[in-house]
Amino acid sequence: MPRDSFWNRTRFEGTVKQVEKIVASNITKRFGEKIVLNDFSLAIEKNSVFCLMGPSGCGKTTLVRIMTGLEKADAGFVSGIDPERISFVFQEDRLISHLSALTNAILPLKNTDENKKRGMDALRMLGLQGEEKKRARNLSGGMARRVAIARAMLADADIVFMDEPFKGLDSENREKAIDFVKAYAKDKTLIVVTHSAFEAEKLGGRVFVMPDSQNNFEKMGENE
Repeated sequence: MPRDSFWNRTRFEGTVKQVEKIVASNITKRFGEKIVLNDFSLAIEKNSVFCLMGPSGCGKTTLVRIMTGLEKADAGFVSGIDPERISFVFQEDRLISHLSALTNAILPLKNTDENKKRGMDALRMLGLQGEEKKRARNLSGGMARRVAIARAMLADADIVFMDEPFKGLDSENREKAIDFVKAYAKDKTLIVVTHSAFEAEKLGGRVFVMPDSQNNFEKMGENE
């Protein structure tokens, strides 16, 4: 996404290198007459895991889209995010269908032998050994999901936004994917939307529940 289009969608403030927190301040978002976020604020420590939970429709995905610049807030601002150093796992996998699993996984990287090896190692950790050359259109839903996770974690990003990243994975592959994310999370901030207390507990870090009122976060638990 071009830098200018990102920064023009929502007002972003602060010098990124000088802030130690990611802050969404006084965010309001309406869709028609429905208020999804109402003067909502939160702060997230950098280089940490932040799991965002809450009932369906409470604004979790909308908040993440505003923080990444994919959605425009009606009011408020976000600081502490460099739009050129973020990566995503969307609810949809968004792979390039005619490219191989490996090529999709290393898409954010230069096409070098070293990066191909990194991609192969990542796919192996995710249980995709032997599937590296298969085109994305021929992957099962669970395989495609894991490739999308690999792509986001391999990217040279400071912040990784993950919206229901493990949805659709069976228990074995979900645990592999969680272990992979934790292994590749060094020096990154993970912001993870999930409905699963199990996933949040396994990932560690701070866990917050977003209430329907949209006025604040209720702290559910924290693992240091």
